Amino acid sequence: MMLECIAGYGLGGSTVALFARVGGGIFTKAADVGADLVGKVETGLDEDSPLNPAVIADNVGDNVGDIAGMGADLFGSFAESTSAALVVSGTSEGLMLTSGAIYYPLLITALGILVCWVVSFLATEDFLFDVKEEEADIEYIQDQLKIQLFGTTILLTPVLYALGYFTLPETFSVGNPNNPVLFKPDISHWDIGFAPLIGLYAGMIIGYVTEYYTSHTYTPVQEVAKASTTGAATNIISGLALGYVSVCIPILCLAVAIYVSHEIAGMYGIALATLGMISNLAMALTIDGYGPISDNAGGIAEMAELPKEVRKRTDTLDAAGNTTAAMGKGFAIGSACLVGLALFGGFITRCNILDVNILKPLQFSGLLVGAMLPYLFSAMTMKAVGETGLQMVGHSWR
Repeated sequence: MMLECIAGYGLGGSTVALFARVGGGIFTKAADVGADLVGKVETGLDEDSPLNPAVIADNVGDNVGDIAGMGADLFGSFAESTSAALVVSGTSEGLMLTSGAIYYPLLITALGILVCWVVSFLATEDFLFDVKEEEADIEYIQDQLKIQLFGTTILLTPVLYALGYFTLPETFSVGNPNNPVLFKPDISHWDIGFAPLIGLYAGMIIGYVTEYYTSHTYTPVQEVAKASTTGAATNIISGLALGYVSVCIPILCLAVAIYVSHEIAGMYGIALATLGMISNLAMALTIDGYGPISDNAGGIAEMAELPKEVRKRTDTLDAAGNTTAAMGKGFAIGSACLVGLALFGGFITRCNILDVNILKPLQFSGLLVGAMLPYLFSAMTMKAVGETGLQMVGHSWR
């Protein structure tokens, strides 16, 4: 009963995250668009000029949208995946009777934070990968940030595997034995460690693929830049095509992670794969926050009328941060997909639902409506950004 009630914790976190992410995202993008329209199009001011009042809103928006919003979003994913794993584990008599086994999902979270803290020292002063000012070009900074993500993944590999081996019983089952669809018998503690690991490495691959499609160092962005020389139309066409093709590898990674983790431990394995993907959340969120922090630093330097070389440094950091921020967003979307399946798995496991037949008219209709809603929400948020940006331009003129 306790594990069933804890599902409300994850749903509450997701509900608040919805408003923080959408509200903060609309504000930050509207402020950015408004500041650019006023400064660059209407009055010819420099970027982040102290004469442009919309710049202040832009700087605040970086905090509420890209920092607070992303943090709330990933917290919701973390809470939901943990709740889903706990709810499914409540169906296992072996896990409930083994001391400490029920806390396995929580231990993944705790050790992930500890490992991220240890790896963070790799980029500090007088350590292995200190960023020297004379070497701080865009590629060098990006490499240092990618090393952090790679380092946490490598260090978490033995930690997560050993955690499952020493925490869980030698064999256990999950699900209702009377439900052959959801029942997974004879899960070995030798195998269970691979479930979070498959999610961990899928997340790393998604992050690196996102970096490939957003960094100016590689061919995709260079092709979009080349297409931009002939006008805005070819830029939009090339950019949309790049965005569509960039999702192929992440989707394949998610498909492999779902299949393998389900083969290992059923719905419990999918929930563990989700936790594994976001076990290095502390590092991923740090990398994601690098971009808006650098952007804010550039705005402050411009508004404070600091020397030109200061703004040159912040622009270099901002350019690198734009790519690393995209890595964090790809990571967040991938984990959200697994979280949704984990929550659904927890629901059907506790309710003992035998199957969901999408060939039935009601279920198929729900599938179509659900597939339509993201487009509706996207259209509404895009329209809100445009309207708010125009209002900001009008207030700036007055």
